[in-house]
Amino acid sequence: MQANARDVMTTKFHTLVPQTPIAEAVKIFRRASEEEQSKVFGMMVTDEEDRLIGIISMYDILLLMRPKHIHIWGMMDDIDITGLVHNACERAKSIVVGDIMTTDVVTVTPNTHLMMILDIMIKKHIRRIPVVEGEKIQGIVYLSNLFYHLLDKLAA
Repeated sequence: MQANARDVMTTKFHTLVPQTPIAEAVKIFRRASEEEQSKVFGMMVTDEEDRLIGIISMYDILLLMRPKHIHIWGMMDDIDITGLVHNACERAKSIVVGDIMTTDVVTVTPNTHLMMILDIMIKKHIRRIPVVEGEKIQGIVYLSNLFYHLLDKLAA
């Protein structure tokens, strides 16, 4: 039997809109994690018609928080970090999801074979892939979904 995205995708997912302030997005990530009883590290971003327009991850938010010019300054221990977290949080308050989301989103269809998804995830270093049919989001495949599905097959 051939396993596809539909066999491992999560159909209950949370989304954000591009106008969501980053501070509110972080709260939504926390609430979603509590609801799911597992950590949520990324969310799809949709327009007013629930079409996929982007994706945002914890990594995107952490990149925003990281000092922008660290590559020029050198190492973190080369700079005065006093107030750095406070300043980063203040700066982030004016940023919205649409400012930092990834807009070039890799998607698959419900019929995409799991090995194709695995190949995409490894080659592109991504941990979640929205499952889309036409313009409608069907679900999302997380790397962990794929991993545990394969573990079950190995253990059988």
